[in-house]
Amino acid sequence: MDLQSADGVRRNSTLICAPIMAESVDQMLVQMKRAKELGADLAEVRVDFLKNFSPRNDLEALIKQCPLPTLITYRPKWEGGQYDGDEDKRQKALQIAMELGADFIDIELKVAQEFYNFIQGKKPEKVKIIVSSHNYECTPSIEEIGDLVARIQAAGADIVKVATTAIDITDNARMFHIIVNLQVPMIGLVMGERGLMSRVLAAKYGGFLTFGSIEAGVVSAPGQPTVKDLLELYNLREIEADIKVHGVIGNPIGHSKSPHLYNAAFKSVGFNGIYLPLLVDSVANYISAYSSPDFAGYSYTIPHKEDGLKCCDEVDPIAKEIGAISCMIRRPGDGKLEGYNVDYLGAIAAIEEALGASNGAPASVSPLAGKLFVVMGAGGAGKALAYGAHKKGARVVVANRTYGKAKALAGKVGGQAIPLAKLKDFHPEEGMILANTTSVGMKPRIEDTPLAKEALKHYALVFDAIYTPKLTTLLREAQEAGSTIVYGTEMFINQAFVQFERFTGLPAPKQLIRDVLARNA
Repeated sequence: MDLQSADGVRRNSTLICAPIMAESVDQMLVQMKRAKELGADLAEVRVDFLKNFSPRNDLEALIKQCPLPTLITYRPKWEGGQYDGDEDKRQKALQIAMELGADFIDIELKVAQEFYNFIQGKKPEKVKIIVSSHNYECTPSIEEIGDLVARIQAAGADIVKVATTAIDITDNARMFHIIVNLQVPMIGLVMGERGLMSRVLAAKYGGFLTFGSIEAGVVSAPGQPTVKDLLELYNLREIEADIKVHGVIGNPIGHSKSPHLYNAAFKSVGFNGIYLPLLVDSVANYISAYSSPDFAGYSYTIPHKEDGLKCCDEVDPIAKEIGAISCMIRRPGDGKLEGYNVDYLGAIAAIEEALGASNGAPASVSPLAGKLFVVMGAGGAGKALAYGAHKKGARVVVANRTYGKAKALAGKVGGQAIPLAKLKDFHPEEGMILANTTSVGMKPRIEDTPLAKEALKHYALVFDAIYTPKLTTLLREAQEAGSTIVYGTEMFINQAFVQFERFTGLPAPKQLIRDVLARNA
């Protein structure tokens, strides 16, 4: 197969396979054309989706007219597919697909021996048989996956396929271990959102192929990215075995814009790195599962900033004082993990800029000096903002649902604490500054707001750390109340510049980062 990518640069041999799922042959042919246009290498023709399937006629049309090499799959209900009929008929159809020139066919391990007996060794030279096993419950131990792979090889597979389900992001590590040590071609994928890294890093570890859907959400298995994202967001063609893995650690993480930003920035400066959304349940488990030097740096977001700090070997003094990190780097050489907090730099710089522009304060004195600065939330971002504002000479008030947490943080910055429920009646003076660091108002619950509109008239400036959506309900209502508003995107952009430089040791391509964020807003 021709393994050149569009620009002639292809640094791995992992194929992108687009599942073709439609009820008619004509619809399938349209999807195949689309898959080719998008840049897929291979089409998986899921004939179990066809209504009124007539094996010889339909397969002839599909195989002969497909603009890409074909993988024919006729998945039965008992292995997660659509087909619910006679097993002999199903295997006969796969035999016909081989005769008609399919490049690959997929047969399930449970019936592989039966299928090889059925075809009696009549296999055209060019056809490769994928023997597959799908586990929709979990990802077994390394030993169990190893045994499964051995059984698949013993069945006579040309290509081994094992798909499991991620209960935790650490499940991917077991699959990588198997792929990298296996001498025969293997498709090893972990399904579900926590398994995304297995689909992208298949190209790092030498997976035979990875699946990419033609359109978002129309997937043949849970957690499948699109062909477009594999090629344009993750630059799959350029992934090499020694690529450095970075990512954003959080939960939830689907909303994050960071992968768009860092992958484009890495590519623009020729840095050999990739950046993934990492849906992590336990930071300590994640760090211990991915301890190789190739796992090089992370951004931290809600709710893992404090847990991230506990996993560091060294923490910079500011992060220590805040009690949370937003950035972690694996030091080359000794592999020690260093933690930093760059949140407050991003947010405070953005707030100062907006205040400076509105009151013309001299550059030497922070426009925050002497101001009453109210922080909603006492988690990682709340600590960062409280600390940053205090450092600039502001008087800090911490409002939090749990009063004890507010009191502890306020104590650290010589400030005052109040329960969040009482904030709507708190206005000792006019012209205060408000910073929201709670997740109230974040996608998908974008109509929610952490503070009633009538309370906003007492604030000269309102900042919201949320950046999905960019204009939160809180910011829109603050604007209507006459306050200056500062978007969470500004904090995000400013700290992205700093993190990029920490990850790469290179100056950040600032305009490119702004442009990418604007495009993905």
